[in-house]
Formats: sequence, structure tokens, C-alpha cells
Amino acid sequence: MKTQVAIIGGGPAGLLLSQLLDLQGIESVVLERHSREHVLARIRAGVLEWGSVEVLRNAGVGERMDTEGLLHDGSVIVWSAKHRFLIDTRRYAGRPMMAYGQTNITEDLYAARDAAGGTIIDEANDVTPHDLTGNPYVTYEKDGEQHRLDCNYVAGCDGFHGVSRASIPESILQTYEKDYPFGWLGILSRTPPLPELTYANHERGFALASMRNPMLSRYYVQCPLDDDVDEWPDERFWQELKSRFPEEIAAQIVTGPSIEKSIAPLRSFVAEPMRYGNLFLAGDAAHIVPPTGAKGLNLAISDVFYLSRALTQFYDNGSTDYLDRYSDMALRRVWGAARFSWWLTMLLHRFPDQGAFDHRAQEVELDYIASSEPAARSIAEQYAGLPFEE
Repeated sequence: MKTQVAIIGGGPAGLLLSQLLDLQGIESVVLERHSREHVLARIRAGVLEWGSVEVLRNAGVGERMDTEGLLHDGSVIVWSAKHRFLIDTRRYAGRPMMAYGQTNITEDLYAARDAAGGTIIDEANDVTPHDLTGNPYVTYEKDGEQHRLDCNYVAGCDGFHGVSRASIPESILQTYEKDYPFGWLGILSRTPPLPELTYANHERGFALASMRNPMLSRYYVQCPLDDDVDEWPDERFWQELKSRFPEEIAAQIVTGPSIEKSIAPLRSFVAEPMRYGNLFLAGDAAHIVPPTGAKGLNLAISDVFYLSRALTQFYDNGSTDYLDRYSDMALRRVWGAARFSWWLTMLLHRFPDQGAFDHRAQEVELDYIASSEPAARSIAEQYAGLPFEE
């Protein structure tokens, strides 16, 4: 089989890239090692920067998002049981945010690729890219048979544990990593969310009230990494969650049975470069950010935007200008988001080795942000997402 772009990974990054390329008349084949049901069962992010909203609209998958997604003007931070600050993205960055779940985005992308007759090969095993600095091709196993896919370029959209990044020689690849000494216990419930996405810095630990749609809420509490989900029945979770918010906010939280519950570790990770020969990394294959800044899915979308633009330029006029600049351009945005996510994580969580001084310093910094318009503007601009580079 032959194609122009072989895409390894059938999550939102790989599907979106395939969709954008198809709109430009560029052929692609998506190889996904899991079943479609497995991919759609993943519970992930749900807060979109406006740039991401526009990319999805331009990809022809914005209709359901515009109908079911929740617009909001930013997010609230509460601390010391009485202080409140709005990260006002509409006021300071000139644009709102959109709450719309990654699972829904993936469903929309699958529907669009199916409608266009796109080639998505699910349950493709032993996917392996070859000859990445020459004439690339990808081998894989499907239904007990070996297959070869020849291509011009390979897009590695297969996540942190995928084969794409591992295909870059260790002598070339540089990685940067930070692990955090706690996790997020999250639940999904069919209950109306709070009016605003709300972060809490509390002496008992961080908490977050997020949203997916008018009748689907996502809540988190900071917990030890070695906690067992089975030790957190719904009643205990709701009690702990409410204890970390001021009384007037806790009283607004509508509880109900959880429909999903899990503990996720927090990590910062960046790999450089994001290109090796004819292989281009996008999304979690190249970077992981703690979810505090709501940047993971948005970075994947911006990577795909840059990469689809670069491939379109090449197939339109043969220019490799954007392809040659892809890694540097994508990494500037990645590192900006990684730094912001790290900073917000350090500011809002309680760390095991922190003392009274550290806790008070967090509160004083939050007090300063709430009282300084330049500080508030800086946070809002970063939270809303900086514009894509031209």
C-alpha cells in the first residue's frame, strides 16, 4: 500500500491531521494499535483554547462542539477559604474558552473521516517505521498478516508510550522530565457543573471543578500517588471535594453517582527535536504537561495545525520551508505551555516537603496576582493560549 503521509496513532491528533490533510487533497493512512472502542473509552481533557476551537471548525468538525460545548470567560481560583480571582480570558486576551470533551472530539473526527472515506486501520500491531532519513515506510501486522505502507512522510501521533519517538536515535533526542509527588483523583458524573471552572488551593490539597456539558461534570482532588481508587467510594470523594472549596461554592456542587473514576499521575515531559528526517512528532509523542493549565489537548491541536500547514505547503508548491521550521516553531509553543503548566501546578498544589513558609508564599503570590492588572493579564493571555505563529 502507498500513501503520502502515514499517521501512527488514531487519537485526536492523528485523526485531526488526517482530516486537515484530506481537506487539502493530501492522502493519508492512520494506523492505530487499539480498537476504536478502546480509543473512545479514554477520558481526557475538555477545555479548549479559542485557537483550538477555530482549528476544529476549519476541519469541518465544529458543528456538534458549537451546539453542545460550554463557553466561559476563563476560570476561577479560590484560596484561604475566602479569596477569589477570575482568570479573565475574554477581558485580557479578547477571547473566551470552550468546554468540550476530548471523547466527543474524537467521535466527531471518526465520523468525519468515515464520511470522507478515510483509511483508518484499527488494531494494527507491531507498527514500525523504517528508513526515516531516506524513503520511509511503515510495517505492521493486522489479522495475522504482515503489511507494508510506503509514504513520503511519517507523522508520529502515537502518544508517550508509542513507537515514533523511540525511533529517533538517542544521540539526537534530548528529553526533559519532571515528575510530581502526587496524583489527581478524578471522577465524571452526570450532574450539572458549577457555573465556572474553579481551582482551589487548600490546606488539604488542590481541587478542581470542571465541566464537559450542561449535564456532565468532571471533578478532581489531589491525592497521594499510591492511593487505590477502591479506597475512594463516591461518598468519600464528594465529602473531600467539598471540604476544599469555600462553603458558598461547596453548597453549589451537585453530587451524584460517578460514571468514571481514576487516579492520574502528573508529569512534565518535552522531547527535542520534534523532527527526525521524514518523521514528525505531534501531541503526547513529543510532550506531556500536567493538566493544571489545560494545555495537553490544545498543544496536540497546535502541533497538528503547524504540521498540516507545512505538509500542505510542500504538496502545493514543493517548498519545505514550514517543514524545516516545524520543530522549532512547535517547541516554542510547547515550552511556553510547559512552563505555564509547571508554574500553575507549583502555585496551586500542596507538596509533601512544603512548610508553613511555602504555604504562606503561595497565598501571598495569589494575593498579588489578584491585585495586579499586569499579572492578571499575563496569566489570562497564557491560559487562553497565545496566537499561532505565522
